[in-house]
Amino acid sequence: MEKIKFIDLFCGIGGFRVAMNQACIENDLIPECVFSSDIDNYCKDSYEANFGHRPAGDITKIDENDIPDHDVLFAGFPCQPFSIIGQMQGFNDIRGTLFFDIARIIKHKKPKAFILENVKQLVGHDGGKTLKTIIKTLEKDLGYNVQFAVLNALDYGLPQKRERVVIVGHREPIIFSYPSPVQPFKPLSEILENKVGEKHNASEYIANKRKDKHKSAYKISIWHENKAGNICSYPYSCALRAGASYNYLLVNGERRLTPREMFRLQGFPDSYKIVVADAQARKQAGNAVPVNIVKAVILKLLPCLMA
Repeated sequence: MEKIKFIDLFCGIGGFRVAMNQACIENDLIPECVFSSDIDNYCKDSYEANFGHRPAGDITKIDENDIPDHDVLFAGFPCQPFSIIGQMQGFNDIRGTLFFDIARIIKHKKPKAFILENVKQLVGHDGGKTLKTIIKTLEKDLGYNVQFAVLNALDYGLPQKRERVVIVGHREPIIFSYPSPVQPFKPLSEILENKVGEKHNASEYIANKRKDKHKSAYKISIWHENKAGNICSYPYSCALRAGASYNYLLVNGERRLTPREMFRLQGFPDSYKIVVADAQARKQAGNAVPVNIVKAVILKLLPCLMA
């Protein structure tokens, strides 16, 4: 069996790695993660518990020469403000942003391909100039063939409306297209746990207030309250958010999601160990990449890489 080496930057709890492992197994390939890094110690705890090694720390302090050779680079890079970008000077423009660290590693290590992921808002940031500069850097300065698309977890089998921009780059010209949507998404009945502790219940006041305002058309639903106080419910979840209010999403308007349910909504298998406290688990799930989206993209990319 052929081995494929990859690195996992801004790895979080390892959504890219789970997806890569699953995709490689389905293609009779041996996945080997040769380097990972993240700055969050709780994420490192989760990653180490599940994959057997602890990620390196702050990527801005790691020399690209110290990173092993690899075939594929993965990075769900943080969407910190890209205010420095705007002069359209490519590589010089991105200095000072965390994207620069991805670019310097790609420039030095020249992997066959990369997959980058970010929030949908990146597409429209600064009138589209930010993404344009990122693509220009990857294409003109680094010499890759680059495509991007906004993909929704709901279209790839997960009952969560979560849109992400996915940027795919490959060194050699290949015929790559993004995966077609998969229907239907998994029903909430397969996500929700049967026995849930009382600590997850919303207060009687909150539950009654929600039910006075809204009646759901669905037998099982997740209720969502927006910033304006409007309540709606769907047979799927709105996007998990790391910093959301405690009662932002409620199952049938009555209780909060458990950590396991949140991880399932992101496509993590039940074999994934949750080793942090609930508050950290909520944050980790809210920041994670949807495994199903990344896996679908990897499955389309792998045959091109192995040709």
